[in-house]
Amino acid sequence: MIKDVSIGRYYTADSALHRLDPRVKVILFILYMVTVFLADTAVALIATFGVILFITILSKIPPLEVLKSVRPILFIMIFVFVINILTNRSGKELVHWGIIVITDEGIKRAILLAFRLFLLILVTGLLLSLTTTPLKLADALESLGSPLKKIKVPVNEMAMTMSIALRFIPTLVEETDKIMKAQSSRGAEYDTGNVFQRAKGYVTVLVPLFVSAFKRAEELAVAMDARCYQGGVGKTKLHPLRMKKSDWLWFLILTVLAFLPLLVDFLWKLK
Repeated sequence: MIKDVSIGRYYTADSALHRLDPRVKVILFILYMVTVFLADTAVALIATFGVILFITILSKIPPLEVLKSVRPILFIMIFVFVINILTNRSGKELVHWGIIVITDEGIKRAILLAFRLFLLILVTGLLLSLTTTPLKLADALESLGSPLKKIKVPVNEMAMTMSIALRFIPTLVEETDKIMKAQSSRGAEYDTGNVFQRAKGYVTVLVPLFVSAFKRAEELAVAMDARCYQGGVGKTKLHPLRMKKSDWLWFLILTVLAFLPLLVDFLWKLK
């Protein structure tokens, strides 16, 4: 499961979504997050899932690759589901055992919240991680945040830091996998025993991982210093971002689709 972390993992494909201007994808990501949070009914969330399914087809990424991004947060989804069932006591009572009370309204809200979290992860993967390289994503955030330079916000440095962080996430994941395999060959166990025994086993992974991460950070700092990196001073781009007609067209189409679930939900409530 460690290899299924989608943050910073780019899936190579030739699709309209991959070619879309990264600034458009960042704005669309914000719009879709707003839509998912505003959707508070089953109809709205199902309509949102239909739109995300369309985006998946548009991206030409296999659905299984997209679903892999959900696996690392599966535990969080289950935790949110259970907590909401146990804390929401409105509605018809179904189970009452001691302090545990389960109601039909609690189950409904738990399903909706878990499904909302599921949609958020899918949107993040499709619009940011899987279809946008870390460098392009950093360029997009730097371009969108350029007005903040007027109030002395270090936009260039922040974008560079984020780009480096995203770039090294897959590297650290691969390094973690190698260390776990090496320690397993020496007798370390990660899937057996109680919680404390498993935690003790992961200590043998964290220590060499931290040492490796600090070593990489030091090497990167030396390399940047040797190239006289000075932030955004005199910085130029090999491929500057420019909006094309196709970018404006897809921006219009995907923006309409972003608010379509809310319109469907509104019309459904009028019935």
